[in-house]
Amino acid sequence: MLQIAMFTFSPIQENTYLLYNGEGQAALIDPGCYFPEEREQLSGFIAEKGLEPAYLLQTHCHLDHVFGLKWAAGQWGLTPHIHPNEEMVLQFAPASGKMWNLPFENYEGPLQWLTEGQEIRLGSDTLQVLFAPGHSPGHVCFYCATQGFVIGGDVLFQRSIGRTDLPGGSHSVLIESIRSQLFTLPDDTVVYPGHGPATTIGEEKRHNPFLQ
Repeated sequence: MLQIAMFTFSPIQENTYLLYNGEGQAALIDPGCYFPEEREQLSGFIAEKGLEPAYLLQTHCHLDHVFGLKWAAGQWGLTPHIHPNEEMVLQFAPASGKMWNLPFENYEGPLQWLTEGQEIRLGSDTLQVLFAPGHSPGHVCFYCATQGFVIGGDVLFQRSIGRTDLPGGSHSVLIESIRSQLFTLPDDTVVYPGHGPATTIGEEKRHNPFLQ
């Protein structure tokens, strides 16, 4: 069974997730640690729990989700997994950082591609890759059917949805992604978003004003 640890990092208050099992295997998702103390917090938790990160996964590559990508890849010798459509977003991230007055060292190196429907195995546990563009062109979510949760990135929030005014964004595509990829999941599925508190599919079906 997977345990979920959430860390909220950077001035943009991005949620970084660490999934880990009883054997000490872990997947780090969207490392957004910007400040040295945030990196220390994350690495300290991993060391304290005796974990060995096996995957470095990205829901997407906007700057707040990749602040710590270069550091994490080097720290644990991992190759980032992203959707091919996110490569240009990753390359643009430093320019976004300058615009936000949040400069950072971007990851430059090999990448592994995520594909729709792909299964990522962490011991006996499985995450399924859901392709959910609209907030960004290659956005994916990571769904664990057996435990009923999805790491949703910036697609669906509590009572809100991801912004679509950034390059490669599309409101109509985002709405279709939510309806076809997330709202088809069981209502009690817990959504762990890239910002803010967790919610459930059923709650957002009933109460999200952008989806009524």
